[in-house]
Amino acid sequence: MTRLGAAVIYEQLGVGDYIVSDRVVVERKTVADLAESVFDGRLFDQARRMAEYYERPVLIVEGDIAGLERVTGRVTQVLQALAAVSLDHGILVLWSRGPGDTAALLLTLSCREREAGRPVVVNRKPRLDKLWMQQLYLVQSLPGVGPRLAERLLSRFGSVAAICRASVVELARVVGEERARRIYRVIHAPFAPPGA
Repeated sequence: MTRLGAAVIYEQLGVGDYIVSDRVVVERKTVADLAESVFDGRLFDQARRMAEYYERPVLIVEGDIAGLERVTGRVTQVLQALAAVSLDHGILVLWSRGPGDTAALLLTLSCREREAGRPVVVNRKPRLDKLWMQQLYLVQSLPGVGPRLAERLLSRFGSVAAICRASVVELARVVGEERARRIYRVIHAPFAPPGA
């Protein structure tokens, strides 16, 4: 991207791989990752979250159908999954030949958004218009907790308050011992800002 004259800001994102503007988010997958994400369920989770948080979600797939045939014998199921995320979640699916084409697509999307006056917002707080979305977002702020683990924690404990009351042992049953200790410490340690 920098070779194309674009500035790239590196951030860990909760949704997608690239934020193009306040309404466009992009998930990038190679054909191998696409096939894997279809069969482990990740694609549908990612599509749902992109559609919830952004007005124009985009999936860029690097490779072609021939490449897909080399990585899985279930090409039809992968194509059906792409149709489902497109129709059910409004995901625009674009194909590229490789990383260079992907960079060019990202730059094109960015230029179009900028010309339309759409700001690029890196630390954008997602649209959280439903209570369950707010709960997931809150739990995802805990150390080492992503969207899927947040959902597991909330399903297991029933509420954010119950997660906060849980012991290290109870948390460890869901997230493992080391992560449970980090979560417990963040929740229960006294607030001590620098210079206080």
